[in-house]
Amino acid sequence: MPGQKCIVMTRDQVRAFDAWAINQLGIPGVALMENAGRSCAELIVEKLAGVEKPKISIFCGTGNNGGDGYVIARHLLNRRFDVTVIVCGDKAKIKDDAKTNLNVVERLSRNVVQLSPSRTTSNTIIGYCRGRDMLVDALFGTGLEGELRGDYQQLISTINAQEIPVLAVDIPSGLDCDTGRVLGQAVRAVCTVTFVAVKKGFTTSNEALEYTGEIYVASIGIDASFQPAKAPGLAD
Repeated sequence: MPGQKCIVMTRDQVRAFDAWAINQLGIPGVALMENAGRSCAELIVEKLAGVEKPKISIFCGTGNNGGDGYVIARHLLNRRFDVTVIVCGDKAKIKDDAKTNLNVVERLSRNVVQLSPSRTTSNTIIGYCRGRDMLVDALFGTGLEGELRGDYQQLISTINAQEIPVLAVDIPSGLDCDTGRVLGQAVRAVCTVTFVAVKKGFTTSNEALEYTGEIYVASIGIDASFQPAKAPGLAD
């Protein structure tokens, strides 16, 4: 990102862009999720190119960020990666496109487990991280507002304590999209694959860059510059 002109979007602008792509252009939401997840998977493959039989754990939330994680899992399974998917939260809350992608991964792999943050010990989380070459943070996306619950703060704190590189999907979980403020606890990633545009919080808070690591802007199948009457500004 340094030295480049980037489109910057707020939380509301991201929502408006997705709605425009789905409702006005007619791109199905599941196709946007597919493109987002595939972009992340491709970067993971590139980052671990020198590792024989790479091992990955993907921590997924119950929303669309988790849905991106399930797409990532499928693409890495296709590459014969050793993938464990940890569903963090109540599976009953997973709906629509995210549910579709979870169903596919569950049919492909036995290594899909459910974790209830409120009833999980740090040792259990550490067990899912042990021996992994990379962790993927697909817990919370740009919609997160307000302080994280204590059990999710503990989950993120435990992930951060492992000496394993983390790739964040769209935004490190626990960062506010607009302010870059840490909402109690946030994932410290070595890289963040953010979709469509750089998020405003990445540019307004120097602290945020300590959590994002290197930022990659990935396409979801339609470029932000095509949106009519768009409001995002430009940032260096």
